[in-house]
Order: sequence, then structure tokens, then C-alpha cells
Amino acid sequence: MTPELTHFVGGKLVPGTSGRFADVSDPSTGAVQARVPLASAAEVTAVVDAAAEAQREWARWNPQRRARVLMKFLDLVRADEDRLARLLSSEHGKTVADARGDIQRGLEVVEFAVGIPHLLKGEFSDSAGTGIDVYSMRQPLGVVAGITPFNFPAMIPLWKAAPAIACGNAFVLKPSERDPSVPLRLAELFGEAGLPPGVFSVVNGDKEAVDTLLVDPRVEALGFVGSSDIAQYVYEQAAAHGKRAQCFGGAKNHMIVMPDADLDQAVEALIGAGYGSAGERCMAITVAVPVGEATADALVERLAKRVRGLKVGASLDESVDFGPLVSAAAVQRVRDYLDIGIAEGAELVVDGRDLTVPGHENGFFLGGCLFDRVRPEMRIYREEIFGPVLCIARAADYEEALRLPSEHEYGNGVAIFTRDGDTARDFTARVNTGMVGVNVPIPVPIAYHTFGGWKRSGFGDLNQHGPDSVRFYTKTKTVTSRWPSGAKESASFVMPTMA
Repeated sequence: MTPELTHFVGGKLVPGTSGRFADVSDPSTGAVQARVPLASAAEVTAVVDAAAEAQREWARWNPQRRARVLMKFLDLVRADEDRLARLLSSEHGKTVADARGDIQRGLEVVEFAVGIPHLLKGEFSDSAGTGIDVYSMRQPLGVVAGITPFNFPAMIPLWKAAPAIACGNAFVLKPSERDPSVPLRLAELFGEAGLPPGVFSVVNGDKEAVDTLLVDPRVEALGFVGSSDIAQYVYEQAAAHGKRAQCFGGAKNHMIVMPDADLDQAVEALIGAGYGSAGERCMAITVAVPVGEATADALVERLAKRVRGLKVGASLDESVDFGPLVSAAAVQRVRDYLDIGIAEGAELVVDGRDLTVPGHENGFFLGGCLFDRVRPEMRIYREEIFGPVLCIARAADYEEALRLPSEHEYGNGVAIFTRDGDTARDFTARVNTGMVGVNVPIPVPIAYHTFGGWKRSGFGDLNQHGPDSVRFYTKTKTVTSRWPSGAKESASFVMPTMA
């Protein structure tokens, strides 16, 4: 009998009651390994009920005491890291080593959140007017929610939950139904760390769960990561219901390779950034832009050799470079884009469609693919493929290379590989993209800076983690205070000033 997963409500695992389920597959074999319940609107409302009740007491905890729970949580996750990584790998398909990186990048934001008491300090102005002091304080919003994607089932939930909890909010997580086991285990570890029941909840579900969170007036803020169309929908619905929202969507990340770049370094960077995790990363490099025909020819020759040599296999095989995609539908989507690219006239230099993994013939595998002579009007250039496919878009000169990412509808990340400081400085200043790497292929900022893309890669004014997360998960109250001496004062009908 296929095991049934649960929700996590009120500090304990709770079976679903809707009668609706989704299959959770092992991408390496294609076999269904569990069923996850899809919550009804009533179940989601009950989760928010528990969160709202718990948050009132949690907000009264002082910030240092809340931070100590996060410190204990860090220790518990590190002690359980191997189990978590293998569990993540078995549901998502990324290698165990990559799964450990997923967990580690999440923990770095928890480490940042431990220091949030410092950022919760308000401002104070002594004697702003005669006998008047003005000060501000940051207070929690209440109940907040996160809707997170399949491709980082540990990192992105922790990016959202840790700052929210540290700021005194209760957090409701709606993870991807494709790989929900790691979020459920993280919830258990939060409880073991001393987090009061109801402060962190996991409700599994689909659009019904998302829409219920969007309309519940007690949910004050909501974060989302996924496709751009759904990110825009969530952002618009959240705004229509008076909620704060930070919603992050698709990407088409470019890497510019200048003629003076260290070509060996650039090739290795592209291999890791383009094909790691089977390309199922919002920060994956999917377009390489060599400047000049000589650079392009040399780059493609070296890349093709490396792509053909990539080792693809079961996610728990520690010798492989990357594992399967997350689902059969994901494989078919990438295959469709390969057909589109060929029909549009791009040159498929390396074709990974015929890959088979012995002993795992039903797994969701696809080998590395490499397109050359991709043009901006092609769909494989304009749209996010989300698979192990790298496109080469040749640029005649630096200005053309700069325009390509700047004019693309997505603006998540971009990189430039060069040995020239002037070129790098000009590029970082002028490129129309939210995150930039200089000789760094995946420019995901460290936890105490902020992560977020521009254009259709991001909707909302504030980004994930770093100081923006504190601004997003708190509201500012400003107090103007005066203690009269006791002398009688007459009413004033003039607008008060601090003169």
C-alpha cells in the first residue's frame, strides 16, 4: 500500500481529510513512492486558525528568546542533514551533494535570522521638538504564508520562514506537492527546537489551498516562488485582498563571455551552472553569449566535449554529475522545446534525448543538450526551458552582448566573464538585471544581502532574505512622546511643527 503523507498543524502531523491526493514519485525510477493530501479550503482555514492563535503569544516572546529557538533548530538540522539530503534527493531527483547545498543555503538564512534582534531595533530622536521625543518600533504582521516551488524544497521554505518567525510572525507553508517530505521534516525539527505549536505549519495542497490563503483576511503577507504567470496572479490577488506580497517568477539567465576571458574557467562555470540539478534552478545559466566569432567557435568546441562527457544517473549515485528531472511531464516539456529549437533553425550540437540509465529505464532522465546559433526571436531563447539545455547566442560585440539580457523580459541573474575591470564595472552598472556576477556564474547573494530579480522575474517592492526580509515581515510604528510639566495649556488650531 502506498504511504500517505500528512499536513503539520498545531505542532503535530495531521492526516488530510479532503479525500484528494497527489502522487509523489521517485524521479530515478518513475515509481510512485507516496501520496500527499491536497487540503480543502476548510483545512487551510483551520491551519490559519491555529497560526493566528499561536502568533499572539509568540509575538510576546522577546527577540533573543525567539532567536534561541532558531539556534537550536540549526543544530538539529545539521545533525539530521544526511537523512534530509537523501530524502530530498529521492523526491526531487537532484544529487545528494546538491541536496546538501540546498539545505546549507537555507541554513545560512536561518543563521542570518538569529541576528535579527539587532535589525528589529527602532530609531530614536531625542528632543525632536521642545520636550518631544520621537521613536519607532518594528512589530510583527501576524500570520504570513509562503508558497514554495519543487526545485528547492529546503532552501526556499527556510529563506521565507526563518526571517518571518524571527520577527515574531506565525508562518504557514504551502510547499510543492511534488516533494513535500523535507518541509514536513523541517516542521518537526522546529517543534523539537522549542517553537510553540502553530507558529510554523505545513499545509499541502494545490490551487484551492493557494486561493484560500490569498483571500483569508488574517494572512497579512504572502511570498511565492514559481513561474512568472502564477507569480503575477498571486501578486495581483494578494494586492486585491490587501496583503503584502513578494512573488518571484521565471528566468533566462545569461553569461557573457568576453574575448579576454579565461576560456577554461568559463567553460567549467557554464557546465556547472547550466547543467547542475538538471537545469532545474531559477538561477541556472541557460544562455551563453560569447562575444565575437572566434570566442564563440572556441567556446562551443570545448563546451560540446564537456557536455558529451557529463555523467547522468540515479540521484543517490554519488558519482553522477546530475540526476533525473522531477517528473515525466518535466521531461516532455524539455523534449518539446528541443523540437521547437530545431524547427526554429537553431543548431543542436549535443542531443541528450537518447540517454538511457541502465537499471532505471523508467526514470525521468534527459542528457545534457547544447544549442548553437540561437537568435533572440526564437522561443528557446525567449522562454524558460527549465532543463539541461544550454543555448549559445552569439554577439558581434560588447554592446550587443549587453543588450541581450537587458532587453529580455526576465531579469533574474546575469554574469560576465572577463579579465578587464573597466568592462566588468560598466556591465554591472548598465545591465538591466537584478543580480549580477563578475566571473561568478550563479550570483546568489549571501544571506545578509537580498535576493531578487527584476522585470517579469519579480513582483513586489521587497526581496527575499537580508534586510528586505525584516522590512517585509514587520510594520513600523512611530511614536511621538511628550510629558507636560503640568502647566495649563490652551488648544491650538495650528498644524503642529517641531520649530
